[in-house]
Amino acid sequence: MSRKITLVLIVSMLFAVPVFAEYEEETGVEEEIGIPNRIRDNNFFLESIRLTRLAQETFEYGDYDASAGFAEEAIRYAQLSDEFIADQLIGEAGRRLNWANSNDIANTYPYDYNDGKDYYEKSIISQTISDWETAIFWAIKSIEIFTMLEEGGDYLPRQYIVRSWAVYRDCLWNIAGYSWVYGDPYKWRILYEANRSRMPQPNNPDLIEQGMILEIPSISGESRLGTWYPDRSY
Repeated sequence: MSRKITLVLIVSMLFAVPVFAEYEEETGVEEEIGIPNRIRDNNFFLESIRLTRLAQETFEYGDYDASAGFAEEAIRYAQLSDEFIADQLIGEAGRRLNWANSNDIANTYPYDYNDGKDYYEKSIISQTISDWETAIFWAIKSIEIFTMLEEGGDYLPRQYIVRSWAVYRDCLWNIAGYSWVYGDPYKWRILYEANRSRMPQPNNPDLIEQGMILEIPSISGESRLGTWYPDRSY
């Protein structure tokens, strides 16, 4: 095998880290929703790490064929790890959905329940087509919602769907002033920076459109989850 092909495999291998590990680093989700270490640090993941090290060591020694073999196996075990993590998280989401069904959460928090159930169903669909990354993403979102509900449902919305200016006078200034956002219109720039890339004209904070989904970053440690609903108390 040529050195060039081996290098390509090594580069591919280095990006083949189980996607849950990446998600966890970016969001701290393990600490937030209590994902056990046994799911994250499963045997497939640990083996992919071991094979990665072997691939790097043999590459440094100039044994490119052996390095390529270890790299391919590392990629395979990383994918098996993603599959395992997806299965475990979907199972956990299903258990939490069963808890919600047993505690009449659909009537107590109908919108949040529907979101959590919808995310769970999306994770199942992704699982059936072996899209592990997407399955993990939706399963985690479902677990987040049901975990917060199980802890009492005491949280603020993380997303807001922009309403019409004519009726509700929605603009970043007014939205930032809502009590369940920041209660301070002068914090509009936080919303702007968090949503700038999705705005019709990224350099124009005055232009937002009805139907846009705005992300509401947490700024003082407050818990935020799900979408704002007008008939829910926050």
